[in-house]
This record gives sequence, C-alpha cells and structure tokens, in this order.
Amino acid sequence: MLKVNVADIKAKLSEYLDAVSRGEQVIICNRNVPVAEIKAIAAPRTGPRDLSPMFPGATFMTDAFFEPMTEDELEQWYGPDVSPARVAERPASYGKPRSRARKRKQRS
Repeated sequence: MLKVNVADIKAKLSEYLDAVSRGEQVIICNRNVPVAEIKAIAAPRTGPRDLSPMFPGATFMTDAFFEPMTEDELEQWYGPDVSPARVAERPASYGKPRSRARKRKQRS
C-alpha cells in the first residue's frame, strides 16, 4: 500500500496508475490525512455496456422518430399558444450588430 499526498499524485499520476495496474493500492492523503483510495477495477469491460436492464422492453428509436408530428402532437408539445411552424424560424439576433460593426470598420 502506498500513501501519497495530493501534490505528489498530481505530479506523478501515471506512475501511480502503473503501480495500481500491478496490484498496488494507493491511498491519497490531504495534509497526511487519508481522503481517497485508488485501486484496480475487478474486471475491465471488453465490449459496449448493456443498457437494457435500465429500459426493460424499450425500443430506443423506431421509424416513427423520422416522421413529422401530427397537429395534435405539436399542440401537446408546444402548447396551444405557440405556432409550431414559426418556432425555429426566428431570425438570429446576433447577426445585425456584427454587420454594423463591419460597416463601421469599412468607413474608417
């Protein structure tokens, strides 16, 4: 077991990670008071994580994802007071000041 202060672990992290991979246990101390421990993981993952236990029976994306929403779905999503056809069509508010600044530079 190795006991290391924070400044040492910051300076030589790769060396301590190598020691952990060899089976050592590293205790990180803050002013010689143990606060954390670095140890090797039991079995490294070899493939992608299986998320199905979190979502039993769920399909993540179907063909319906790419179809346009119906009028009822749009009203549920945006509410009755917002026109969904106009939501993404607002002009950029940052374009005008930049163009004025360019005109000022050209005049000088």
